[in-house]
Amino acid sequence: MKYPLTVWRAMLLAISCVLLQQSGFVLAAQDGEAAPLAGTRPAMGALTAQPVGNAPGMAASSASSTAATNTPGTESQGNVAELMQMIHDTKLNELRTTYNGSYGASLFFYPQEMTYYVALFQDKRFWRVIKSEDAARAELIYADFVQQTVQLAEVEIRRTQLLAQKAYIEDIIALSEDRAKRLQADIDVARAQQAKVNDYQRQTQTEAAALRLEKEKAQAQLRRVQGEVLQLQRQTESGLPLQK
Repeated sequence: MKYPLTVWRAMLLAISCVLLQQSGFVLAAQDGEAAPLAGTRPAMGALTAQPVGNAPGMAASSASSTAATNTPGTESQGNVAELMQMIHDTKLNELRTTYNGSYGASLFFYPQEMTYYVALFQDKRFWRVIKSEDAARAELIYADFVQQTVQLAEVEIRRTQLLAQKAYIEDIIALSEDRAKRLQADIDVARAQQAKVNDYQRQTQTEAAALRLEKEKAQAQLRRVQGEVLQLQRQTESGLPLQK
């Protein structure tokens, strides 16, 4: 029996999702997990609903995202609650998830009804959820949400970088101050020792000058004594024959 191409595609997609589900890609609900950070991937079950009006810094949605909600307040909130329940019941396959800082976008698939859920979240809170049975449209909405996370996370990522740079500079300052203290301690020791050396030099020079005077006095005394000895020797030998 021949089937239309769209039916074949739907059947193949359903089979693929079932295989993914059996392989362990079903998203399990987990409570109490920490908020996602840049480079981390928490369980989707840790996410909770957040009213659209409380979402900080929400960018304007694209025409494709806006068209998905007939009444933005009620329908979006209803989709959020529905998605939360289906995650809790482990009925969904997580097809794609992108994180930028603490912001994220996910694309889920409900194989039983061939339905897609596109979610935008920040920290542990779902921000907006769009439901669609059109795979191509769901991909477009997901791409739009991903772009929103890129824009929204710019300030957050920059803040993270600035915090790291500030901490790095503070570490360098601390190391430099420690080095300066060590050098100052060496300088203080050198100055103290130099003062001692200077005092020792002055004391040594004074003692050397005194010793030099004493030496000169001793030499003069020696010459005088030697002269007296020579004179006495001459007197003693007076009248004796001279040695030939």
